[in-house]
Formats: sequence, C-alpha cells, structure tokens
Amino acid sequence: MRRVLIFGAGYSGRAIGRALAPQADFLAGTTRSADNAEALSRLGIRPLLYAGEGFGGETKQALQEATHLIISIAPGEGGDPVLADLRALSGGIPNLEWVGYLSTVGVYGDHGGAWVDEESECRPSSSRSRQRLEAEDAWLTFGRQTGVPVAILRLPGIYGPGRNAFVNFSEGTARRIVKPGQVFNRIHVEDIAGATRHLMRMKAGGIFNLSDEEPAPAQDVVAYAARLMGMDPPPEVPFDQADLSPMGRSFYSECKRVSNGKLKASGYELRYPNYRHALEAIWKAGDWRGESAANML
Repeated sequence: MRRVLIFGAGYSGRAIGRALAPQADFLAGTTRSADNAEALSRLGIRPLLYAGEGFGGETKQALQEATHLIISIAPGEGGDPVLADLRALSGGIPNLEWVGYLSTVGVYGDHGGAWVDEESECRPSSSRSRQRLEAEDAWLTFGRQTGVPVAILRLPGIYGPGRNAFVNFSEGTARRIVKPGQVFNRIHVEDIAGATRHLMRMKAGGIFNLSDEEPAPAQDVVAYAARLMGMDPPPEVPFDQADLSPMGRSFYSECKRVSNGKLKASGYELRYPNYRHALEAIWKAGDWRGESAANML
C-alpha cells in the first residue's frame, strides 16, 4: 500500500504524481496557492495548502497516514522548511517507509568540465546550492535517526512539455549564447518521475544523479529545436556580450559532466537519454506547450 504525500506539487512534483497515481492508494500534494488546487485535483492529486510555516490540520492527517514522502521545495536561509516542521510535529510519521528529496547537481559546483559522480567533491559556489547541500545532509541525518531510507535525487536542468526550446521560440526568448567549452546536463521531467518511482519501489537510500547521458552546449539544443521547427536558429551571441541576469550568469560559471552510472546500475534506463531524442518526441507529440498536462506549473 502506497500513501504518498508530495511537498511542492509543481512541475516535477506533478509529473511524479501522475506516474504514481495508478499504484497509489492515496496521493496528495501541497501548493502555496488555493488557485492551483483545481489543477491538482484534475490530476488525481489531493490538494493541500502549505507555505512552509507549519502544517494545517489536513496536512497533519495526511502525514499520519503517509508511507512515502516526496520533497520538492527549496530550502531557505533557515534550512529545509518541511524538515523543520516535521521536527515540531508530535507523534512523527508512524507509517513512513521512504523519502525522496529533489536536489540539484549545483551542489557539485565547478569541475572544469570534468565528469562527476555521487562520490565527487561538492564545492557549491552559490548560496542556493550551499543551502541545498545543507538540506541534503539534514535529510540524510533524518534517515539515519529514523531508520527510513532517504534518496537524494540530484537534478540538472529540467525540461519537457511546457518547458523547452520550442516554447522559448514561441515566446521570442530563444538565444544561442556561446561560451567555449561550456556544457550542461539535462533531465526530461518524465525521467524524473520514472526514476523516482523506480527508486521508491526499491526503497533505495543514498544519493543518485538523475541526469541525461549527453552533456551538451546550450546553443546546440536551441539549434536542434530550430531544425525540428523548420526555422533558422537565432544568431550566436558570445557569452561575454550576452545580457544575462545574475542568476543566468551564475549557471555559466560552473561546468561539469554529470554521470548517471549509479542510477543505471540500479536498473533504471532513461526514456530520454539525450536532448535530441527528447525534443523529437516532444515535437512529434505536438504537446510542446504542455497543454494536455493539466496546466503544469
């Protein structure tokens, strides 16, 4: 019996919910806004309001029954809000069997384009990545203290229906920014859902990189999307001439190639091992705007 509670039922959380819904006896997800409740309900996810400042009555009841938790809420300066509220919860979570925590490959920091795996040194350079690493450690400590397996799922750039280069073209925001030697890993949202379901079934604990198998320059992805759309790609823009936000510029300050060997060794095979397969599938399906996914956020 699986009774699943997803903290942070946004883009990735909703995809995980759709993947788990057929096997779950109970499936709930939190949102900060009541405006999102209807969209969650249409996906078969019971909506719960949670803003990281204590659990309401319905959320407390769901925690009493939950066997599996998915955490997809970013930490802040004060740490992970869900974990802080759990520590203040009387009675704990009596039926808990497994926790999955969605983190980021940003915790590795810059490795000069070298390959990294789960044993590589973490040297995060941004405050948000340092907070993620601290939250990972806190959840792993929670697992050791409770005897509950905790899987840390480190994610690179997330894309899929509604979030992809085709959308960027339609909105006039597609750019080919070129920084020699720069590559990024990516992960399709359906592979986040599939890998989470796989690790949940295994009750796997520890750290796993949920990344694709072909780190590639960002400009190559834009050019490939343009080719599929039958359009000319936008002109290349040298990185030092690109008008990027501080956050956008920070992404280009780190370069690494992320290995998913541990995930594959666990028995999971990516549905979309590289951006070309994924973009081709998204374009062929005709749902690149994500309209059939019940307004994923």
